[in-house]
Amino acid sequence: MFFNIVLTPFMIQFLKAFIAIFIITDSIGNLPFFIGLTEGLTTQERRKIFNTSILTGIILLAVFVFAGTMIFKLFSLTMNDIKIAGGILLLLIAIEIMIRGKITVEHKEDMGVVPLGCPLLVGPGAITSVLVILKLYNFWAVLLALIVCFFVIWLILHFAEGLYTIIGKNGSLIITKISAIIIASIAVQFICQGLIAVFVK
Repeated sequence: MFFNIVLTPFMIQFLKAFIAIFIITDSIGNLPFFIGLTEGLTTQERRKIFNTSILTGIILLAVFVFAGTMIFKLFSLTMNDIKIAGGILLLLIAIEIMIRGKITVEHKEDMGVVPLGCPLLVGPGAITSVLVILKLYNFWAVLLALIVCFFVIWLILHFAEGLYTIIGKNGSLIITKISAIIIASIAVQFICQGLIAVFVK
């Protein structure tokens, strides 16, 4: 009886949308990037960056929830264009990290927008998934799933603060370098997928 009340069609769609969005944003898998890229910052600075990345991610996905199809039609864009552009952006960031050891930004909070908020947290995969999910499930169920998902991501990042104490400065530096290599690999993958799709078409 309880499950019949709780698991209404709306709730089932909400849960499916939530799981899909949570998996595609890969907040747990992205933790090494968040730790490595914010190495050397104070707790307060890191939390500001994390909050900025969460806000960037939810605003970006919300825009595509409300007007994704219209935006793509208006600018004659395809998901392959997003992949190529996102890949180039990530590759430039990865190269800078490998050369300088960090991202140089005028304001530290900018790091929360690029690359943490986009395209690491919300990239082409997340945007594509949301557009597909919108065609499958109730609009309000998807919107609620989006809000709850980013609240959970915020909790994960908030409590990940303890990892800095465990891994220490040297651990953070190692993670930074490894993250740069992985980010570069993801970037190349994005670019290749986009170019292959364009030329095959």
